Amino acid sequence: MTPQTAQPNDTDEGGDNAEDRVRIFDTTLRDGEQAPGFSMDRRAKLCMAQALETLGVDILEAGFPQASPDDFAAVEEIARSLRHTTVCALARCQTGDIDTAARALERAHRSRIHLFLSTSPLHREHKLGMSKQQVLDTAVASIQHARKYCADVEFSAEDAMRTEPEFLVEVFSAAIASGATTVNVPDTVGYTTPAEIHELFTYLRQHVRDAHKAVFSSHCHDDLGMAVANSLAAVSGGARQVECTINGIGERAGNAALEEIVMALKVRAPRFGLRTNIDTRKLHPTSRLLSQLTGQAVQRNKAVVGDNAFAHESGIHQHGMLKHRSTYEIMRPEDVGIAETTLVLGKHSGRHALRQRLEALGHKLEDADLDGVFKRFKALADRKREIRDEDLEALALGQDPDATGPWHITQLNTSSHLGGSASATVKLSHEDGREVGEAAIGDGPVDAVLRAIERATGTDMVLTRFQVRAISEGGDAQGHAQLVARHAKRDWHGSSVSTDIIEATAHAALAIVNRIERQGTSRSDASIEECGHGGPLFDLRANGRAQKETTA
Repeated sequence: MTPQTAQPNDTDEGGDNAEDRVRIFDTTLRDGEQAPGFSMDRRAKLCMAQALETLGVDILEAGFPQASPDDFAAVEEIARSLRHTTVCALARCQTGDIDTAARALERAHRSRIHLFLSTSPLHREHKLGMSKQQVLDTAVASIQHARKYCADVEFSAEDAMRTEPEFLVEVFSAAIASGATTVNVPDTVGYTTPAEIHELFTYLRQHVRDAHKAVFSSHCHDDLGMAVANSLAAVSGGARQVECTINGIGERAGNAALEEIVMALKVRAPRFGLRTNIDTRKLHPTSRLLSQLTGQAVQRNKAVVGDNAFAHESGIHQHGMLKHRSTYEIMRPEDVGIAETTLVLGKHSGRHALRQRLEALGHKLEDADLDGVFKRFKALADRKREIRDEDLEALALGQDPDATGPWHITQLNTSSHLGGSASATVKLSHEDGREVGEAAIGDGPVDAVLRAIERATGTDMVLTRFQVRAISEGGDAQGHAQLVARHAKRDWHGSSVSTDIIEATAHAALAIVNRIERQGTSRSDASIEECGHGGPLFDLRANGRAQKETTA
């Protein structure tokens, strides 16, 4: 094999050793993907890699080529596809691993080989069976071998935080002398604290020979919930690369979350005085892409990218937000790619938020009328976790938000064929005495049912979100179907629970149709005409097709 001539990573105008920038080393596709439940096929990995390049990560660790033929192929394809981000491959300090990593990276525009070797007394004795000198000799020989292929070589001292500081100085000094351009100080088991890691990085920067010739890197795990705090402390101690993952996924409790580190450096820029190359407006879309590719939902209260990160239900907070957003938000949702702050209406909300939302929906009420609506709103909020726009409109129009109908399902049948289409027939009854039956063919049973309901009711909507979640265990587990559909320039929600997820989906869809029809009959003809007619109902194949999520 012809050795690859690679260029060291230099994506910054001020040079790769610019001290005012923190390099973002993303390991979502290596350390993150190793976590149970987060594995991805080659197509998903390439899709994620392209999104990470668009996000602006400096180095992307694409995988461990020696681990399997599929991992090799994924790294090779990603290396061939990316044009700006440095593509990194992991390798043990073994000749075979290094050669395989080099082959996988041959067609990369920018490449890095990432070597790792344990250094702690615990690992030296029980994992490697090596002396300190053997660890040193192995590291030096491996770095020199990797440099034959690649000018950009990173060396990681696995379990560094439980390694003697004096030995780390010795190892990193030898690594830099052998050609390592980055030296990584991983907290492999999430054991350290911010004060300790800051002290260690300060010590290493002061004592490692030729420390200025290499970038010092931090790689923290979240076993004690301090991965992000430890990463920021390492940065304060001199680290200029942080290794992290989207949504904080990774081994055991996960890695440091990329989005949290980046936004901490941005929001607290006066304190840190540092920058990154990340386009923060793409953080939320990238987070959601990973969730879709892995099927693992992001927890609602996840910092920066969770559903609740820019949502407020407390009346006191909502009142403050309506006066000045900085009262309860330290960053703008637009800065992370979220459209706007959400004032969630629930039992903790107050009159100010209710009035503001009703006016946004076109209902400007006098104080006396608002008093009555507010009382009914509070009574409803005690029964429901979250109040939707359709509930508010029902209250403003004097309707019962819990009303069902006018449409009801009287018959539902579906059939599907392996490798082919599915069909569905529905029979609906209306409170005015009508009975309507329709049949449809779709890509699957859910698609077929939604199309049949479309034909039967004649309601124009486009499905934008479809989620089915198990809320119990076992073969007879209940499925909770939640749909969001776009109609008349606004979103409508429907949900239902059944042991049959097709039935749950059908009832959720019909709930949306019923809400639209109930509220449409309470509006003027002009208002109905203004709603107009859009595209097909529940179009799962449109360009903006529904975000389909299925979680167990």
